[in-house]
Amino acid sequence: MADAVTSQTLSDGDRIAVMKFTNISDGNGESSVEKVDVASLTSKADGTACARVHIQQIWYSISGMRVDLEWNATSNVKAIMLGGGVALEPTVGHLDFRSFGGIKNNAGSGIDGDIDLTTLHHTSNDHYTIILELRKSY
Repeated sequence: MADAVTSQTLSDGDRIAVMKFTNISDGNGESSVEKVDVASLTSKADGTACARVHIQQIWYSISGMRVDLEWNATSNVKAIMLGGGVALEPTVGHLDFRSFGGIKNNAGSGIDGDIDLTTLHHTSNDHYTIILELRKSY
């Protein structure tokens, strides 16, 4: 079996993209799975492709596991870690980074602008829902 995962683009405009991710774990988890492929986001009106994104806001509900959002590179760099509790009740939150321009991609060698996701300490039926608001950079 495999974790039951979904990825959904809620909005993809000229400057902002909003994406939603869910997982109900079977105990296997996810390891550096690409969730945001900047090359697949809508280009600017002049055809310029999106090169990177900045994480502006995160809404999340996580139960029984930790979720690491990672900047994809030769060696991935953690952007932020969410959850981590093993309580039956979900960890729920909203993080707003807009006041300082968002969490910027600081990955080094091999950077491609994408965001990967890794789950840790997952067991069967642990789950997450994460919504990301991303500001595009060209």
